[in-house]
Amino acid sequence: MPRPAERLAVTGWGAITPLGSDPASTWEAMVAGHSGIDLVGDSWATDLPVRIAGRVAPGFDEQLEPLQRRRLDRCAQLALLAARQAWRQAAPHLEGVDPGRVAVVIGTGIGGLSTLEWQHTNLLQSGPGRVNPLTVPMLIPNAAAGQVAIDLGLHGGAHTPVSACASGAEALMLAQLLLLDDRVDVVLAGGCEAPVNRLGLVGFAAMRALSSRNDAPTQACRPYGRDRDGFVLSEGAGMLVLQRSGDLRSTAPAPLGWLLACGSSSDGHHIVAPEPEGLQAARAIADALRRSGLQTADLSFVQAHATGTPIGDLAEARALRRGLGKAADGLPVTAPKGQLGHLLGAAGAVEMILALQGLRQGLVPRSLNADPLDPAVDLAVVKDRSLPLPSGSGERYALKNAFGFGGHNISLVLAALPA
Repeated sequence: MPRPAERLAVTGWGAITPLGSDPASTWEAMVAGHSGIDLVGDSWATDLPVRIAGRVAPGFDEQLEPLQRRRLDRCAQLALLAARQAWRQAAPHLEGVDPGRVAVVIGTGIGGLSTLEWQHTNLLQSGPGRVNPLTVPMLIPNAAAGQVAIDLGLHGGAHTPVSACASGAEALMLAQLLLLDDRVDVVLAGGCEAPVNRLGLVGFAAMRALSSRNDAPTQACRPYGRDRDGFVLSEGAGMLVLQRSGDLRSTAPAPLGWLLACGSSSDGHHIVAPEPEGLQAARAIADALRRSGLQTADLSFVQAHATGTPIGDLAEARALRRGLGKAADGLPVTAPKGQLGHLLGAAGAVEMILALQGLRQGLVPRSLNADPLDPAVDLAVVKDRSLPLPSGSGERYALKNAFGFGGHNISLVLAALPA
């Protein structure tokens, strides 16, 4: 029987998303009901069957040094900027920390896809002499973790879990393992992705995973919606600084929230389709709850993975029913991808930050485009308007799911005090 894990403090966070340039602006845009999804109007997309995506605001890379703009793939650039935000916010708790006791764990589903596409095009059109000599170090999935460790001078290990859309959440689980095994004292963990390019859109569209609502971008991603037809590809990064509670400085600000426990399982079913009854995903949910020491009745809400695919959303709904039992009757469920799109390997980390903000602010954001709800989804999906949580000074708790191609299932239990 799993024993409750030691809780980990979140002392800093950073995010760059289609909704905002940092965690605060992303949260504000979500609560306001804004969508980060739009038509891709670039010339390279005119002949594509799917031309909608979630992209970060132009000019984000102006914060980087010129050499970093040239030598880092967009995926690593996003990770680096989000990591700097998180590290800066956590600074009061990091005074005197040995860089050799700080690890970096950054998950990604694909890595440097834009570099791969551009350089392959160069090879075909202009020959071998036109391929960038930095192609390999720019496109490898571990480039983001390596570049962040270089930028911040961290030497406690740089790790890159690659678990498709569960990568960012799995990075947080690995961070917990590193801290609880006393291998390090601080972990900078999260996820990043930059798949919005010609190859990315074509690849996902060819497998019929994407929504094809080119004429209605903001309505395209419809988590748990009756007429959902696929997810929307998005880019971004989310990073969190995690520390053991006993290592916090008493003179520094209170933690932003807590990672209580992580649960995991694998479907062992299909490389892209989830196990349809949610059997193994339910095991990850139950595993996380057991390790947290909480009961389902303690939860304030569930933040679902819900991408807007017909099969995936229904499988998760069934998993939540199995994992939560009767508590699922009235437990609010929110699905942020209707506004964010699907950030793939960055989704778990970015959405965890949003879940913690919801706990702190006492608000469960509505699930944009979930109305009308699929009648087969037997969950209390928040779809009409954001839902205020009961007031009080006590700690609040949430369950956060992240699932990925290959049957990767990760569930996180989070906690935060009212802000």
